[in-house]
Amino acid sequence: MSDIFVDTSGWAELIDPSLTHHALAAKIYHQIRQQHRKFITSNYIITELVALLTSPLRIPRNKTIEFINSLKNSPLVEIVHIDVNLDNQTWQLLTQREDKNWSLVDCSSFVIMGQRHLMEALTTDHHFEQAGFIQLLK
Repeated sequence: MSDIFVDTSGWAELIDPSLTHHALAAKIYHQIRQQHRKFITSNYIITELVALLTSPLRIPRNKTIEFINSLKNSPLVEIVHIDVNLDNQTWQLLTQREDKNWSLVDCSSFVIMGQRHLMEALTTDHHFEQAGFIQLLK
């Protein structure tokens, strides 16, 4: 079984029990851990996540820091850092798909998923389905 990509909304659903898909996200997260699969994310996702947790979700700063530190230190989480080459590929995808409202973060996720042959994303973002991937949180 392949690894799974985790988008900003997937992490947010895990940390905030008041969100709509929290229970499903937690169930999927535990299944993936039991299968010894890795969670793949990016530093762009982490940046976006900190902003989301700060506002509008208003998660206390100490809880946000604790959660991000747990991701950074987990052997089951790999954080891909966007380098110049990956940034160029991301920008190219964004400029080629003017028909879509994809963000730069979305495009970086799609490039990473394509490079690693990942099909599943722990996300509520329908843009992943537009790009040909499986959105696990609906």
